[in-house]
Amino acid sequence: MELDRGEKIFNFFNVLFMLFFIAIIVFPLINIVALSFNNGYDAMKGGIYLFPRKFTLVNYETILKDTTIYRAFGVTAAKTVIGVIGHLVITGAAAYALSKSYLLGRKIFIRMGIITMFFYGGMIPSFLVVKSLGLANNFWVYIIPVLFSFYDMVILMNFFRSLPESIEESAKIDGANVFQVFFKIIVPLSFPVLATIALFHGVYQWNDFFVAKLYVTDKALYPIQYYLYQLLTSAGAANSAKAGVYISKAFTTQSLQQATMIVTTLPIMLIYPFLQKYFISGMLVGGVKE
Repeated sequence: MELDRGEKIFNFFNVLFMLFFIAIIVFPLINIVALSFNNGYDAMKGGIYLFPRKFTLVNYETILKDTTIYRAFGVTAAKTVIGVIGHLVITGAAAYALSKSYLLGRKIFIRMGIITMFFYGGMIPSFLVVKSLGLANNFWVYIIPVLFSFYDMVILMNFFRSLPESIEESAKIDGANVFQVFFKIIVPLSFPVLATIALFHGVYQWNDFFVAKLYVTDKALYPIQYYLYQLLTSAGAANSAKAGVYISKAFTTQSLQQATMIVTTLPIMLIYPFLQKYFISGMLVGGVKE
């Protein structure tokens, strides 16, 4: 009986902790939504938390009238889709090959990959390599440098090793080659873990702005997150330079920032629930070592 009481107390505090954790995540998001729908000049008075005081759509109208944001959305969507597909194919193929114990030099390749997880050349060598390959101011600078991830490969490799070898042997007896086995048998069976890796890399591609900041000067190749970054930094510069003269204009810009953040994060928030059910299961099965 005492144990049951202790469990109830533990569960009660566990629920309180979860509610607190949810609150500190959800409340800032609701606040940003409220500010994005509020009049910019009225928002200067403060006191807006959960609901807009003076509802308006002018912030969203201003953003959606700017054709730059549509081009940035297109670049981000393209690099996310192409990047995720390419990342899954390259990393998955490498993981499938290294999951075979009979692969010549397998241990050497794995040790070389482990070294790259702990040692990094740095920003300047990376910049020089990217520039020498002609990827600067090129759309493929978003794709090629991150086609392969050893961390993701380890997750996939451990999952592939857990699959019964009899499945592959049966397919090979029926005349399937290694590519047919991988794409028609291994990939469908690995959908949960592949969805997890796709979610990881898709969120990275969607949120990344630093690659554009380092390697891209062509505005036609700017992704949506770099568009938001420029909006935030330009507003900050305006506030610092002429805070006394343009304070109301700067705060109108701040309300535009809130609206832009909602617009840029909404697509990934809509996609995540569909992949969430594969997230935990994919991490668990990918983390099991034979």
